[in-house]
Amino acid sequence: MKNKTKYLLGDIGNTYTKVVLLDKKFNIIKSQNFDSKMLYKKNKISFFFKKLITSSLNRKILFSSVVPIIYNNIRMYLKKKGFKPYEIKDLDINKIIEIKIDNFKQAGSDRIVNAIGSYSTYKSNCLVIDFGTATTFDVVKKPGIYDGGVIAPGINLSIINLSRSTALLPKFNLKSGAKAYGKNTKDALNAGFLWGYKGLINNIVKKIISTSNLNYKVILTGGYSSLFKKHISKKSTIDNNVTIKGIIKVYKDLLL
Repeated sequence: MKNKTKYLLGDIGNTYTKVVLLDKKFNIIKSQNFDSKMLYKKNKISFFFKKLITSSLNRKILFSSVVPIIYNNIRMYLKKKGFKPYEIKDLDINKIIEIKIDNFKQAGSDRIVNAIGSYSTYKSNCLVIDFGTATTFDVVKKPGIYDGGVIAPGINLSIINLSRSTALLPKFNLKSGAKAYGKNTKDALNAGFLWGYKGLINNIVKKIISTSNLNYKVILTGGYSSLFKKHISKKSTIDNNVTIKGIIKVYKDLLL
């Protein structure tokens, strides 16, 4: 009988949770994104996961999580179903990548697997820019060292907070084209966010490169990757599966 084993992995973020079903060769069969705020409710876990739970699923399931409450809800559900859920910090990550930061416990699991995913894929010094709830910059050096990074405000969160904190400024959808300044409120906001974040991103990239005196492959991931790719002064590559690639690498090396 052929091996029908499948694998389930997930990335639990503040805004979205991504769960992927993989075949026996770790190729993605199915990928689903959930609104993370729905997963705070224990009764929603079964609704989201029941279609992913099959008899051919490997008992070990691995997550990267930056939301402990949600991970705990999912973990309890999966344990009741007879599975063995793990979070990447439960494992000896230093067997895969050297973590050179002050406090491993304070590093977001998503940032660690971004580092692992980028280095295992590109085998070079990498700078991973993740446009998530926060905009993060993570530095990965040869021969497989996570050397820390930068955390800046997330674009969507900044837009939402500005709208909530002001009586007259609306929420808006950021667009790649903007004039130097606007003649109406939305165009003015678009100019502020586009050129402001362009400056923020390029200044941080320039600072990291000049400080370390190394060349980096710049990897973009997350919601605004495509929008900002043409605004980043250094050549960059979009890889929206870099986080999942990192989780797959951890699974293969530490759970198989």
